[in-house]
Amino acid sequence: MAAYTRGMICVISMIERHGFLTTRGCVTVESKRYVRGLRRKPVRVLFPENETGKVVKAPQIQSDEPKIQRETRGRIISAATEHHEEKNSVRTRTDAQSATKHAFTVTKNEVDGLRYERASPGDKRLARLVSVARSRTFRDHQGKILLEGRRLICDALDAGAKPQTVFFSTVDRLRELPLDKLRRATLVKVKFEDIKLWSDVVAPQGVIAIFSRPDPSQLNFASKGHSVPLSLICDNIRDPGNLGTMLRCAAAAGCHNVLLTKGCVDVWEPKVLRAAMGAHFRLPIYPSLDWDDVENHLPKPVTVHVADSSGSPNRSREVEVNVSPEPSKAGDYGWVSTRPNCKNMEVDTKLYYDSWAQSPTALVIGGETHGLSLEAVQLAEKTDGHRLFIPVVPDVDSLNSAMAASILLFEGRKQLLKLLFQLPHQHLHK
Repeated sequence: MAAYTRGMICVISMIERHGFLTTRGCVTVESKRYVRGLRRKPVRVLFPENETGKVVKAPQIQSDEPKIQRETRGRIISAATEHHEEKNSVRTRTDAQSATKHAFTVTKNEVDGLRYERASPGDKRLARLVSVARSRTFRDHQGKILLEGRRLICDALDAGAKPQTVFFSTVDRLRELPLDKLRRATLVKVKFEDIKLWSDVVAPQGVIAIFSRPDPSQLNFASKGHSVPLSLICDNIRDPGNLGTMLRCAAAAGCHNVLLTKGCVDVWEPKVLRAAMGAHFRLPIYPSLDWDDVENHLPKPVTVHVADSSGSPNRSREVEVNVSPEPSKAGDYGWVSTRPNCKNMEVDTKLYYDSWAQSPTALVIGGETHGLSLEAVQLAEKTDGHRLFIPVVPDVDSLNSAMAASILLFEGRKQLLKLLFQLPHQHLHK
């Protein structure tokens, strides 16, 4: 009897140590032990497609309690089946919510009633348009130009240029533009990294636009009322920075128009646009002209003066002649010594501050490499023009074409304004 009692005590101790036995129906299950086991090692049941409801048979395991093992395995499989069905239901609801959310986002892709698109990750429109728009051949044949930055795009829109496609990184960048003038353009929202990749500047502003190449005669220039009868003719200007600076000076001096010969760099080159600071949309600019076309864009009558900033191979002779009280020929300064066809041209020379702008005037600026063309000097001789000279101190290199243009243009504006101011007073005295 004592031995039996000790055996029962050992059995009860083991039961307390391993967990209580619960009886459900006719099956005794060690619930605590199995629950803790499931928590520690979750069971995942993989079902074949379209066979979610079928019960997967687990491999037979040798056990001393077959009824308990079968019951437990059945409950585990049932729980896994319910979990799988619940997971599929949640996934279906999530997909439905995602589709609804996507439809809602598409309807919200607009700013002040202006719809825009979102570029997909594989969208190549920005790369294709930007790379092609930078080609002069494409600009000439397709009639498209590339403008970057808020200020330049706003200047183009204010002048009446027609936008085709606008790429922007954020909605705030788009709101900085006059939206009422973008109704007919395609608006595409892209990542800032894409704009930075294709931008031509160090710190891009996040907005690039493709415009139709504007016709100067169709644009509206705000500074038209402040212009003077002074035209700038760019002859063989091949440096983009110099040409852009000259356009900017011409706009600041109030020139009537700017004429470019066929030897000049493309006026819509990105570097020219950046250096000009919006001058393309402040005065008429006519590129790629023959000299016959140049004369057709000038008023009648007109006096054409020339200036060559290409320097001289004989600076000592220049200095000696500069101090002479009465310089006679342009060749005496050595400015055209590299152009043998121009040596015999009878064009008188004047210092830049002398009186030379007393009527509608055109000023020809030659490139630093090739200087003035023969046709430019012939046109100056034909219209009784002069060669304008800017003296510099000895042993200093001559001014580049952009600096010479700025000095001469503002001097011409000063003389023309003085003449226009004196005319009404002369009429009053009469």
